[in-house]
Amino acid sequence: MSAATEPNAVGLLPYGPLMSRLLRPLQRGFLVLNGGFMAPLIRSGFGWMLGSPLGGWYMLLRTCGRKSGRIREAPLGYVIREGAVYCVAGYGRSTPWYLNLLADPAVEVILPTRRIRGRAEPVEDPVEWASVYRALMDSFGLLGRAVAGDIRVLDDPALVARHGALPVIRITPAAGQDPLVAGPFDPGGHGWLLPYVASLVGLVIWLRSRRTRQGR
Repeated sequence: MSAATEPNAVGLLPYGPLMSRLLRPLQRGFLVLNGGFMAPLIRSGFGWMLGSPLGGWYMLLRTCGRKSGRIREAPLGYVIREGAVYCVAGYGRSTPWYLNLLADPAVEVILPTRRIRGRAEPVEDPVEWASVYRALMDSFGLLGRAVAGDIRVLDDPALVARHGALPVIRITPAAGQDPLVAGPFDPGGHGWLLPYVASLVGLVIWLRSRRTRQGR
């Protein structure tokens, strides 16, 4: 496999012209959204409320800033496979949290119902990269698939050639911790139904209560 078709090879990001122009503004917008809403919610133990097949599932990756030495947090989509958690650097090899973990691979991951400490490393094997990347795109929900396009039409070599500029990262639990197993609130699980059903029940109760008050 040539350098052009190796995962993590330097190249253009796999986005169209419009999306490419919007990447930096979107990055700044996500920094505000993630810092003010997503990260605090996941950090506080309410990440299980966020996941769904529509909007995807989220974890919180905590790295050590390579320049500041401070803890940096990034809400990311993820999948759990073979006892490890995987994520992808959507802004390519210049993604800040990706550069942080290259400098210090010791990271912390806060999943919807648990947290682990582990070691992060880029996936270099093209077979593993392609398999995990497909799983990640499936877990990102409708919006994620709309951004990445329909990768189902690409075989693995073509997928790596077109999308290989996006590093996939494997995070293996640290020694003494059990291998990860996907739970009901992780991608592929059905725990996401709980907050939706609870919200629907709450809405029905509120509507009935309102009608009762108006009928008096």
